[in-house]
Amino acid sequence: MKTPMIAGTALVLGALFATTSVIAKDLPKLEVKDRYKVGFAQMESNNPWRIAESKSFEDTAESCGWDLISTDAAGSAAKQVADVDSMIAQGIDVLFLPPREEKPLIPAVKKAFAAGIPTFLVDRSVDPKNAVAGKDFVAFLGSDFIQQGGIAGQWLVDNFKGDKAVIIELEGTTGSSPANDRKKGFDDVIAKQDNMTIVASQSGDFARDTGRQVMETLLQAHPDVNVVYAHNDEMAIGAIQALEIAGRKPGKDVMIVSVDGTRDALQAIIDGKMGVTVESSPFFGPLACDVMKRYAAGETIEPWVQVKDRVFTSANAKDHIAEAY
Repeated sequence: MKTPMIAGTALVLGALFATTSVIAKDLPKLEVKDRYKVGFAQMESNNPWRIAESKSFEDTAESCGWDLISTDAAGSAAKQVADVDSMIAQGIDVLFLPPREEKPLIPAVKKAFAAGIPTFLVDRSVDPKNAVAGKDFVAFLGSDFIQQGGIAGQWLVDNFKGDKAVIIELEGTTGSSPANDRKKGFDDVIAKQDNMTIVASQSGDFARDTGRQVMETLLQAHPDVNVVYAHNDEMAIGAIQALEIAGRKPGKDVMIVSVDGTRDALQAIIDGKMGVTVESSPFFGPLACDVMKRYAAGETIEPWVQVKDRVFTSANAKDHIAEAY
């Protein structure tokens, strides 16, 4: 299977992380000490990925010397901003923030900076036109979402057996960096294929039930669909449910391509209902601890601390399902 770096990714990421190194004098300091009051402003807890991410921070807290303040914005960007405001008022030393959307969370990033709190964006970033790694926040910890989408697209190109691919794309939360980038990575690959067409692309908000509902609607408009690309596994599982209700056979007459690497997705691959899921690990706690300690010690932190992702197919799903979330 081919998993090349998608053309143009470097240019896009170069714009996103315009600085090449963290300029310490421009960023809040963090002293070395035994314990830190750490804020983790989670965006929501309505799916296995988010729950696993939150648990990873909770499980890391004691070993890393964190007095952890953790909140749940319940899918509201406005509440997430308010949660950060509350953490600032409580005098946190460090903020870890997974922004629900790229633009609405800019005020939270700016307020933390103004309060002298080192901020690390986790798993999602913000609009690079308004906040830059190494200047407005320390660093982004996360995957290459464009590459994830590109890998999913290339896997489809390499493994599709029919004459013409009729594709429905289930997008993630509108305005979020993973939805924007996973779409770009996948769509750029598909645009180069003469026998592949994306006939519909609509947000399922990264949610299983919403993905199912959107798939049910799109399936009525496009009954000839034979490929579904979902921006995450929850929507992919929802799409499988919708297809089965409609009498279709996921994995046989409809190929399912996704991103995340959840336990349900790996089981769907084992069951022959899904073709591939590109890993996007939620286990950020240990990485966050390491990067925070490096920063406190005065080390230069790269603006983008990249997480390396694996690819799960029928060839290796059984080998990794025990470790999945």
